[in-house]
Amino acid sequence: MNPETAHPFIDVHAPVARALAAGQPVVALESTIITHGMPYPDNGSMAADVEKIISDGGAVPATIAVVGGRIKIGLSDGERESLAMTGDAMKLSRADLGFAVAQGRTGGTTVAATMIAAHMVGIKVFATGGIGGVHKGAEKSFDISADLDELARTPVIVVSAGAKAILDIEKTLEVLETRGVPVVGAGCETMPAFWSRQSPFRAPLTLHKPEEIAHFFRTRAALGLNGGILIANPVPESHEIPAEEMAGYIEAAQKAAEALNVTGKAVTPFLLSKILELTSGRSLKTNIALVENNARLAARIAKAL
Repeated sequence: MNPETAHPFIDVHAPVARALAAGQPVVALESTIITHGMPYPDNGSMAADVEKIISDGGAVPATIAVVGGRIKIGLSDGERESLAMTGDAMKLSRADLGFAVAQGRTGGTTVAATMIAAHMVGIKVFATGGIGGVHKGAEKSFDISADLDELARTPVIVVSAGAKAILDIEKTLEVLETRGVPVVGAGCETMPAFWSRQSPFRAPLTLHKPEEIAHFFRTRAALGLNGGILIANPVPESHEIPAEEMAGYIEAAQKAAEALNVTGKAVTPFLLSKILELTSGRSLKTNIALVENNARLAARIAKAL
């Protein structure tokens, strides 16, 4: 779909529509973190807080979701709270975004689906927690997130805390390089690992200021280099869980998933839920802190653009 043919399927929330028409900064937000990433009511309050952070940063938040077959670009307070309480929402990526629209379904948009919808209406900056990537054992399961291909094809700046630490970060970086996706450490030369500020891997590129990131994005567009940019923004030090500590929790969660034969799209929500249990809630607090931190940076980048 292109923006013209997609228009009949899209509802743009009035504040977002006004901002886009006026050329004001807008930041997209995904919704699987609401539908599949956190339990209620933490998911609803987190989503509201993140939107406020973006507003306070001088940009307009646009939480993206599919509700009753309509692609929503920005949600009202009531719609956001209703989505937070939805127990049977689909988890939507490129493959099933059109299905949910055609069948009148409700679903949370992953990084890939959020990028697609944001690009349809001209939003260039998107804040999330962590991207999907290459799952451990992918050489046998072929479990690789569609987020990586979407980053290669859709021109949106994605501000994250890196790939989710439950993934194979090394292979994820290799796939992103193969797809031609720039991975930029935000003021850091080491890749963050979601809940942790450090991983064993270097950030391929480093930029220190939002203005530098905006200039890089504009330069790539001028050169005809398609696709998005991944910004890896470390979680604040006061909220991180050190990587060596997280490794034990992640290993235990993965063993539990294997024992129960959890596969496909169910893997990430299962692992996040299990890690929440194993960390006695610490992982949720860190998750919220990193999303908020990414929202602050995304608002600054959107203003710089």
